[in-house]
Amino acid sequence: MASLAASKPYATRLEMASCTDMGRVREHNEDAIACDPMAGVAVLADGMGGYAAGEVASGVAAAQINADLSRMKAEYPRISAMDLSNAMRESILRVNSQIYRSAKQDLRYSGMGTTLVAAAFTGNVVVLGHAGDSRAYLLRQRRLAQITKDHSLLQEQIDMGLVRGEEESAKAVKNLVTRALGVDLALEPELGMHPVLTGDQILLCSDGLSDMLSDNSIQTILNDYEGAPAAAARRLVQEANLAGGRDNISVIIVLVHPDSRE
Repeated sequence: MASLAASKPYATRLEMASCTDMGRVREHNEDAIACDPMAGVAVLADGMGGYAAGEVASGVAAAQINADLSRMKAEYPRISAMDLSNAMRESILRVNSQIYRSAKQDLRYSGMGTTLVAAAFTGNVVVLGHAGDSRAYLLRQRRLAQITKDHSLLQEQIDMGLVRGEEESAKAVKNLVTRALGVDLALEPELGMHPVLTGDQILLCSDGLSDMLSDNSIQTILNDYEGAPAAAARRLVQEANLAGGRDNISVIIVLVHPDSRE
């Protein structure tokens, strides 16, 4: 059974909806999501290492980074995008160290880690931080664009021109990530800043969605449910399950509204 959450806070520019499901093959859901629409923060993590290790890693990452950034936004509501980016990086590095040390100290959690994609909004900018193959997309004027690049062996081979993403040989390395929290103390997350406009939608997702649905299919669903992010989130998960549901599936959709205070 999918869990679904949606919220539309008064006098803010953001509406957030999230949905997560264990899929049709896995026995446990190792994805974790956390959202604070009042603070303008959304975090999605996809755990690795098997139950319960992956579940622990993703849960710690999503909850702690969301709490860190939400607290920062509460203390400094007009924080600059650069300062917010620095705060996001520091939070990710702290959590990376926490997960790494826990895995070393407790054999039950040996080898655990998690991918991550986080979004934090300030003014008309979204700050993104990510590690691994969980993704962020932007839907603007009904056209979808991926705005993070996967940290994966497949993406490295594509960048070097060794394979095409649709080739059969790509399947062997499709889910081998080159960055993740909890694996290396020297982790460097990738950070980016993107302007946002009224009507934009930011989609965060685990690879359980992007492996099952093409970008065109995702774009069509978001457009079909324009203005209804909760319904769109639920439909995306349903379609990923219908396509095979080979992994846990998680999505967060952030819809940018006109500020009611303007």
